[in-house]
Amino acid sequence: MLTIDNLHTEIDGKAILKGLSLSINAGEIHAIMGPNGAGKSTLAYTLGGRPGYEATQGSATFNGADLLDMEPHERAAAGLFLGFQYPVEIPGVSNVQFLREALNSQRRARGEEPLSAADFLRLAREKAALLGMDMEMLKRPVNVGFSGGEKKRAEMVHMGILDPKLAILDETDSGLDIDALKTVGAGINAIMRAPDKAVLLITHYQRLLDYVRPDFVHILAAGRIVKSGGPELALALEKEGYAEVIAA
Repeated sequence: MLTIDNLHTEIDGKAILKGLSLSINAGEIHAIMGPNGAGKSTLAYTLGGRPGYEATQGSATFNGADLLDMEPHERAAAGLFLGFQYPVEIPGVSNVQFLREALNSQRRARGEEPLSAADFLRLAREKAALLGMDMEMLKRPVNVGFSGGEKKRAEMVHMGILDPKLAILDETDSGLDIDALKTVGAGINAIMRAPDKAVLLITHYQRLLDYVRPDFVHILAAGRIVKSGGPELALALEKEGYAEVIAA
């Protein structure tokens, strides 16, 4: 599904990713862990197409298409979803308005018919219920006045409605208490754990992986993946710390 080969990324002329390679197949959940400044968020933003993150070398293909040659909205329509560490607020635009327009824009780009208002509301209620949100919250402006946990749950509702093929989730566990972590973890499993979908989880900690069990765990350090393994690698990191595992 996603193949990254020798990817180099610069921000304002500074090299951040320095030859990163990774392959993700449909049906797999991969977790990337690493210390601050390793390049985890840079990887997410490069794949998502955020301006200012310039891929200077290497390649990234998504379902056979050149991901780096696509505009951000084209990547989204192709089935890529990027979850942010700090979801933004959009005053004056309700979640319902935002999501219906986003979904129908993607459907039009894929040559599909837009959903009617009634069909969209049925879909929104179904996906919101998975994350313990009611329609009153979805009628509120996007993330305005939401707590950290509410923002992350709303973002998972967005993911459920857009129904991507590949979700890249950048520190989705950031700012979540135990109950919210369980809810978000259950939502990720319900929405994305399927034979034709895949997830790339970017996280500092093992705790999210207690609820969303990965097939593979990778350690990112100094712009490259330096070690890969199974879920046991995350447990080793939790016990020993990044410095000791990376040094070994």
